Amino acid sequence: MRRVVITGLGAVTPVGNDIETMWNSLKNGVCGINIITRYDPALTKAKVAAEVKDFDPTKYIEKRECRKLDLFCQYALAAAAQAMEDSGIEGKIEPERLGVYIGSGVGGIITFYEQCENMFNDKNISPFFIPMMIANIASGNVAIKYNAKGPSLPVVTACATSTHAVGEAFHAIKYGLADAIIAGGSEAAVHPLTIKGFTSCKALTMSDDPKNASIPFDKRRSGFVLGEGAGILVLEEYEHAVARGAKIYAEICGYGNTCDAHHITAPSPDSSGSSKCIQIALEEAGYTGNEELYINAHGTSTPMNDATETNAFKIALGEKAYKAHISSTKSMTGHMLGATGAVEAIAATLALKNGIVPPTIGYSEPDPECDLDYTPNKAVEVNLDMALSTTFGFGGHNACIVLRK
Repeated sequence: MRRVVITGLGAVTPVGNDIETMWNSLKNGVCGINIITRYDPALTKAKVAAEVKDFDPTKYIEKRECRKLDLFCQYALAAAAQAMEDSGIEGKIEPERLGVYIGSGVGGIITFYEQCENMFNDKNISPFFIPMMIANIASGNVAIKYNAKGPSLPVVTACATSTHAVGEAFHAIKYGLADAIIAGGSEAAVHPLTIKGFTSCKALTMSDDPKNASIPFDKRRSGFVLGEGAGILVLEEYEHAVARGAKIYAEICGYGNTCDAHHITAPSPDSSGSSKCIQIALEEAGYTGNEELYINAHGTSTPMNDATETNAFKIALGEKAYKAHISSTKSMTGHMLGATGAVEAIAATLALKNGIVPPTIGYSEPDPECDLDYTPNKAVEVNLDMALSTTFGFGGHNACIVLRK
């Protein structure tokens, strides 16, 4: 079995449009949530979102090409460009050995809405409508840009999308199907249609206070805050990375993938699927229970998720759950749907590399059902051995990856 390492990182997020800015924001507890500016917030009951700010796609994409790309694809291309430059792998790998696993939860939903308006108003439908909208097109465009002719698998598992993408890429390299894979996820769904849809299924918070809207594990939590952006990692076979002198952030060594098979939106109340997912990932990673462990939790700030996830950690880790350092960076980035897993995998990678656990901000009122160490409000310095990242999606999809130094 081949070892797999992370050699490149790229991100476009509500707390920074590059890795350095994002990481500085996360470790310093900077909140990326605010009153919606993308449209008139009076149009929706939910008033806050975690929007990407000051994004300039022309730094990565020719201006004339931008109009042919939905915003989620622009985010993905930008984050991929950062990750590939960071990795330095371009031109140092055979095209057939380079893959792309970039997913999206909802794909080009803004394009979909705009073209529906055109149809209802008897206007022409853009010839780029379909290739702008489909959820696999970010993966396709990144593959085209980097001549990546190896395995390509755009995953769509709602909120678990990009953790699954990274995990499946890890296994593809581990079992010899590729030498490197550009993996992650992208989302751009801050739009009245999406906000109203999530509001109707009672998933979003109605709080209009940005500092107290996304408050994972806090007793006052009332729903998630929608975010957007992209996170991309370059995963590479260890010997291949060493041979070309690549810098290595961390080793990815475990991956779990299960389904609750319980409900279309609600997690299984007994945490059986999510805890099993964590156990599978830890077993593959060779977890002994003696490691100094950081968990970047799914931590959505919804009443059900945070309680059942806490229970999953207790089932999977036993008493060791009380010694784990846990935080939810969604308290700062909001819930980035199909991009959230990759961005949180990057946060876990940087926490492991730098020995800093980013905080869960806005935390003030403990919940008896959530009684673990969630790193409230301030980052802590810890010499970590292992990091774990969990994400769970509508449909009961569970994903977990494990990293080692």
